Amino acid sequence: QVQLAESGGGLVQAGGSLRLSCGVSGSISSINRMGWYRQAPGNQREFVAHVSSGGSTKYADSVKGRFTISRDNAKNTVYLQMNSLKPEDTAVYYCYFWRPGYEYWGQGTQVTVSS
Repeated sequence: QVQLAESGGGLVQAGGSLRLSCGVSGSISSINRMGWYRQAPGNQREFVAHVSSGGSTKYADSVKGRFTISRDNAKNTVYLQMNSLKPEDTAVYYCYFWRPGYEYWGQGTQVTVSS
């Protein structure tokens, strides 16, 4: 079993920054992927970014150049640095952890960007 604990959401003005964190504990294999999705009211959950255990990253086009994902393997923690935030970034952000055959989700953390 795997547990995820997210933190770092909040309210920020447009143009501001926030940093999300997600700590993972439990049965973690050496091959895995950690990342973030988000869901705005009335919308489907959408991919934001992920980072593999090998260090490769992928971003949604809507956040490229503004968001940076990173991980600390010693702490089993993934971070999402969000800069130049826009009102359309407002959503609940969900951390996820994937290992072969399994996928786990966090509870979500609210990010609200005011104009």
